Amino acid sequence: MTGIAFILILASALMHASWNLLVKRSSNPEIFTWCMNATGSIILLPLGIFLVVTEPVRGPGAWFLLGTILFHVAYFITLSRAYAMADLSIVYPISRGLGSAIVPIIGILILHETVAFAAAIGIALVILGIWAIYEMTHRQTTILNPINLLSSQGTQYALLTGIIIALYSTWDKVGVTYVHPLLYMYSITLGVTLMLIPYQVRVYGLKTIRAEWKRSLRPIIAGSLMAFSAYALVLIALTTSRVSYVAPSREVGLVFGLFLGWLVLKEKTTKGRTMGSVSIVAGLILLGISP
Repeated sequence: MTGIAFILILASALMHASWNLLVKRSSNPEIFTWCMNATGSIILLPLGIFLVVTEPVRGPGAWFLLGTILFHVAYFITLSRAYAMADLSIVYPISRGLGSAIVPIIGILILHETVAFAAAIGIALVILGIWAIYEMTHRQTTILNPINLLSSQGTQYALLTGIIIALYSTWDKVGVTYVHPLLYMYSITLGVTLMLIPYQVRVYGLKTIRAEWKRSLRPIIAGSLMAFSAYALVLIALTTSRVSYVAPSREVGLVFGLFLGWLVLKEKTTKGRTMGSVSIVAGLILLGISP
């Protein structure tokens, strides 16, 4: 992985964990997440206009924008529902971990990427760390038992989120070759906002949405800027490094997420979570030094 990609991923992971924390602390994760996107669309509108004029979409870029918007609409719905039903320290490792496991496979089979031996070990350590965090915390519902694993709706939504993460990560690796990364990210933000309006109004109503916006305006603004910046940095990193490296490296955000869960939400720190975090960091280091 290139040095610049490594730095971008670290910054992105911290911001990603932080906005996930804000979503988890909100009174209604689904409304809060939509409000984040809507706010980001408004605040960053001048940037979007500037990029449309100076960095026009090339080739099949419009189709990639449409595809990633649809993926992200599904992502925000499943992620919000997962947080409404399960702890941050459960949803985050499952959703991010599954995506980390699938992306390198897709990268090799479809994008024809190559993975150095050290990087392969690093990816394995990341996946092992995520498994340790979940399995050693939930021994009574072993991850090797699909029936027990799927018994919780929160877990089901987290798994679905992980699959969507793998799909959009691979899709976006190709998409940013046709669209400027910042314009790509703004298009996601605006597109998700517009496409979710009918759903939000039908399910919650304008009165409930306005109440959440008024009650949580500051964290909504902070979350919108962090969410935009976090994935924009990933998109930039994808232009300089392989998706097989970038996607697993993002999971250092899990370590940040567990720390924030312990510090802010007072969630328990277990032996499994500590061991898993060490494994993820070790994997990140190997990915960072791999060519």
